Amino acid sequence: MNTGSHIKALAFDVFGTVVDWRSTIIREGEKLGKKKSISIDWADFADAWRSRYVPSMGRVRQGDIPWTNLDGLHRASLEKLLEEFQIENLSESEKENFNRVWHRLDPWPDAVEGLVRLKSRYIITPLSNGNIALLTNMAKRAGLPWDLILSAELVRRYKPDPEVYLMVPSLLDLKAGEVMMVAAHPDDLQAAGEAGLRTAYVPRPLEFGPHGRVETLDPSFDLVARDFIELAEKLGAR
Repeated sequence: MNTGSHIKALAFDVFGTVVDWRSTIIREGEKLGKKKSISIDWADFADAWRSRYVPSMGRVRQGDIPWTNLDGLHRASLEKLLEEFQIENLSESEKENFNRVWHRLDPWPDAVEGLVRLKSRYIITPLSNGNIALLTNMAKRAGLPWDLILSAELVRRYKPDPEVYLMVPSLLDLKAGEVMMVAAHPDDLQAAGEAGLRTAYVPRPLEFGPHGRVETLDPSFDLVARDFIELAEKLGAR
């Protein structure tokens, strides 16, 4: 396909695009709840934890707090959520283990097969705000076949800062237009496009659950695909 004729590398958003963070957190939360006799709505807890994601990174981006990787930001958010949900009976090791649920997120059903196909033709890498340890552990557990792992941690900035997107062509010795950003979030893709990357939108309508928000399609994206399998087909990776 023409769109992919000059593309040499694909960079993937991870949370929500490659992996299903919400279902995994709910499942592990329910397991923890049974063990510790915690009766809360774990879907509400998962959504509340995710809702702190952008604001916590914003504090770093604005210089309100020094550089803190995503594990650290997640842990700070978790401590506040435990207070809000009145959970008081977790040990330090249980808190730390639960915080690392973000390292253990399950991939969407099409993710691994689609990535394997795409890897046959393109360099594939995450481009995530997740720190390198998190992304490495996640890939190992879920079988994500990355060629390398690129994280915002490497430039100590967070998306949507352009430095994060431009790190990919810089480190891979490519032009910005030879890299395609793949994401389920239009704002991520818009920022990548402004930095000169090509863009592929793969919506994940269940990311926020069966009653979650539905993103409006933006015709400015170079590609739109239902899942990674269709993305591979559209990019000629079969």
